[in-house]
Amino acid sequence: IDPIGIQQIGTEVPEVFELHQNYPNPFNPSTKIKFDIAQSVSGSDANLKIFDIRGREVASLFSGKLNAGKYEAEWSPKFMPSGTYFAKLTAGNFTKTIKLILTK
Repeated sequence: IDPIGIQQIGTEVPEVFELHQNYPNPFNPSTKIKFDIAQSVSGSDANLKIFDIRGREVASLFSGKLNAGKYEAEWSPKFMPSGTYFAKLTAGNFTKTIKLILTK
């Protein structure tokens, strides 16, 4: 079953977990976020969430099980104001956060 909201890109299994910088950045109206999962993550141990500058969660792009692979998620914040946001990937023991800039 494919996770809703994200797409697997390619069949290569990455060697390490990674959250890549979104593109484009700054962005309007949407941006793509690529990330690598080095080994399968079960249950709800994998999630990709967006937070505002105050640390409040404003979007959950994915939460659930992921098989090893390379993935891409798209975020289209239609009703969010311009500003700085943060994307946080958690997968098992791996956590990384990147900064996203929305300009309208």
